[in-house]
Amino acid sequence: MIVSGVSSARDVAERPASGPPLSVVIPLFNEERSIPELYRRLAAVLATMTEPAEIVFVNDGSTDESERLLDAIQRSDPRVTLVNLAYNAGQHAAVLAGFRVSRGDIVVTLDADLQNPPEEIPKLLMKMRDGFDVVGGIRQGRQDALGRRALGALVRVFSKDQTDFGCMLRAYRRTVVRRVLRYGDRSLFIPALAAMLARRVAEVPVAHEPRRFGRSRYSMLRLMRLGFDWLTGFSMLPIQIVSLAGIVTIVGGFVFGLALLAGRVPVKPDLGPVFALFVVLFILLGVALVAIGLVGEYVGRIYLEVRRRPRYVIESIRRGVQGTRP
Repeated sequence: MIVSGVSSARDVAERPASGPPLSVVIPLFNEERSIPELYRRLAAVLATMTEPAEIVFVNDGSTDESERLLDAIQRSDPRVTLVNLAYNAGQHAAVLAGFRVSRGDIVVTLDADLQNPPEEIPKLLMKMRDGFDVVGGIRQGRQDALGRRALGALVRVFSKDQTDFGCMLRAYRRTVVRRVLRYGDRSLFIPALAAMLARRVAEVPVAHEPRRFGRSRYSMLRLMRLGFDWLTGFSMLPIQIVSLAGIVTIVGGFVFGLALLAGRVPVKPDLGPVFALFVVLFILLGVALVAIGLVGEYVGRIYLEVRRRPRYVIESIRRGVQGTRP
């Protein structure tokens, strides 16, 4: 089965959900070492719940033994659906594929690296009972590298209501999932988009553990891309800051020039004009380069959107008997 992530996402989003009350969507790429423990712990959590649930594993083009392990789990557990993507599309595209295949009234997303423990899922569901549309986790005592913590700090600077958009342990109502799937943006930062499309959003503190197996798939370059996705996709503030910086620089240069003319700056008479010129030129050049780069990011994303390439391609879907226990 080959399914494009663009051509029929809207059609799928419009279909009524008919399935178990809960879907747990887990995107993964080359996580063969964490899969057995992840499934064991998640199954133990779901066993404590009175209502049926489904588990949707999205294999994001793994090249290790992940697909073989997931296939064995899917065959042994009728609650498990295995979605194989045709190529590595990235975490957020894999989550979209999981949204599309899932059928639960509430959809919980969970990373496969076990840094967000599956045992924290009931906290999200308990908060959802209060009528919230989206409930996210706030990672306590983050066990991440400096680069990831820096990105989280940047997001917090520009976020008004949310404090941890980087946490993928989140719960969404089906109505919000439908809205996200209808959204045609190329560069999706799903937690931020879902919060924007929801009426009531909340967060709860959740545990965060060190990564036990392998290493993070987010290099510094991918983290930068993710940061740009969030900044350029959900805020005009960067451009406004650059414009404000330009105004401040112009005013500063004008004041500095007046100070030179009035003799208030102690420099040699023959070097004063040259010194002032170079300072002003370097400042203005820096501001111009930053502004050009930022505008280029927006233009580049418009270009990607115009090309309409699929965000992901589903190669196969293996589904068990919905809503039953193994």
